[in-house]
Amino acid sequence: MKIQIINGPNLNLLGVREKSIYGNTNFETYLDELKKRYPNIELSYYQSNVEGEIINKLHEIGFSYDGIVINAGAYTHTSIAIADAIAAINTPVIEVHISNVYKREEFRHNSMLAASCKGVIAGFGMDSYRLAIENILA
Repeated sequence: MKIQIINGPNLNLLGVREKSIYGNTNFETYLDELKKRYPNIELSYYQSNVEGEIINKLHEIGFSYDGIVINAGAYTHTSIAIADAIAAINTPVIEVHISNVYKREEFRHNSMLAASCKGVIAGFGMDSYRLAIENILA
């Protein structure tokens, strides 16, 4: 089983930025925890602040992986191109958010990606990623 986690813009700063929203843990530390929890799954991680690079990664793995967990950051609310890339691939994609986007600014309430995804998980902190993985495994 192969699962790809993709994080979008500014998520390279987890553990440093806006700790009251995103917490104190960087993603690499959390990824190590996930790999220990799921030793029989090949978990890959990719982060980019560039929309086109995220699209290229989706194209690259979208026909060969068993699942994709994506936190597209602010691109969630603006990127028709990422939504189209998700719709074009065969691998199921689950959109995740660390914060509850519905408790935040109104523009964050709209996802351009959700209609192309299998589902959306938001508001459970870093555990949103684990919940997405559990869904892929189900």
